[in-house]
Amino acid sequence: MKSNIRNSILPTAALCGLAIAAGIVTGALTAGFGRILLWIGTFRSNHLLWCLPFLPIAGVLMVWVYQKYGKESAQGMSLIFDAADGKAKRIPLRLIPLLIGSTWLTHLCGGSAGREGVAVQLGAAVSHNMGRRIPWFRDIPDAVPILTIAGMAAGFSGLFHAPLAAVCFALEVLAVGRLEYRALLPAVLAAVSANWVSAALGLETFQVALPDVDTAPFSVPILLLGVFSGIAGGIFTLLLKQGKSWAAKLFPNPLLRIAVCGAVLALLLFLCGKGRYTGLGTNLISLACNGETIYWFDFLGKLLFTVCTLAVGFQGGEVTPLFAIGACLGAVAAPLFGLPAVFGAALCYAAVFGSSSNTWLAPICIGTEVFGFSCLPYFAVVCTVSRLCSGNRSMYGKQKPSPLFLQK
Repeated sequence: MKSNIRNSILPTAALCGLAIAAGIVTGALTAGFGRILLWIGTFRSNHLLWCLPFLPIAGVLMVWVYQKYGKESAQGMSLIFDAADGKAKRIPLRLIPLLIGSTWLTHLCGGSAGREGVAVQLGAAVSHNMGRRIPWFRDIPDAVPILTIAGMAAGFSGLFHAPLAAVCFALEVLAVGRLEYRALLPAVLAAVSANWVSAALGLETFQVALPDVDTAPFSVPILLLGVFSGIAGGIFTLLLKQGKSWAAKLFPNPLLRIAVCGAVLALLLFLCGKGRYTGLGTNLISLACNGETIYWFDFLGKLLFTVCTLAVGFQGGEVTPLFAIGACLGAVAAPLFGLPAVFGAALCYAAVFGSSSNTWLAPICIGTEVFGFSCLPYFAVVCTVSRLCSGNRSMYGKQKPSPLFLQK
């Protein structure tokens, strides 16, 4: 009996210790990556006319580097999903500098992209390689996939300072309707460690206090905001998938594709708002969450430019632009129903992310961690409705669909 207990406790303790170590390393990496990315965004905004013309050149450079040195790293999140599912044997460490450098370059030259994909891949690469390169861990069943999931949570948490949402995201994003409970404790420890280190190293935290709202969570306006968010997230997912297909058919050569499309994209980004839709979209999030001017077409502009940027081959994530799309949508839609614009921006901020990623717990948690736990019932309702209206689509191609939607 004592031997069985020892045999079960020791591997778990070892996994938890390695998850903490991976969280510490990932937190330091995401803090450095995030702080420099914010500086790049400020520099680009102040020198837009000098940065935008270099977007096609930057695109050609990153595609060439990935073709020559990237190998399997070019698979991006698909490789992380395969590693977390135990299908991919390794995540090359070269992914880290390639991903960081190409994402910085995309943002420096004005591409409309996010950052969470970078953080999640960084965390997964760190934890995966820690588990794979230490021989003792290879004897623990599913140790490397579990550590990969923990690393995903660490990357998300270190960048967004939302450990609860990070754990939920890592556990539920791999397959719809299934939570990877085996990775729960390592994911929690990795997320908390990464969040603490990242905050200690000075990466800023985004939090907003919402006004009191005199309406019930199940009121018609709240339900309608959920419907709108689900439709917006579904459109984003559909256009991103189709956009990649159309771009590949129109320009089969990836170097030519990103050069031509990058030049057109740079011109349109300047003509449409003089850089309003470049970068992460934090400028739009700040406007929406501070009750400042948001135009009815802002959510659509950010959606289309993000789809175009990612579809033609630029590097970056989707989540922060989705936050911006949702915030702009909610800020415009909420006043139509008599709700404060800031309150609507907060609800759709989380709900559009949930509908696009095909997750449920993660958007609820990130909404409460950013805007306050007193609004939990509202986030629960709007994210549930949004998730139901998304059509079971996901922006992650490797995400396993729910068995309920599989054809017999």
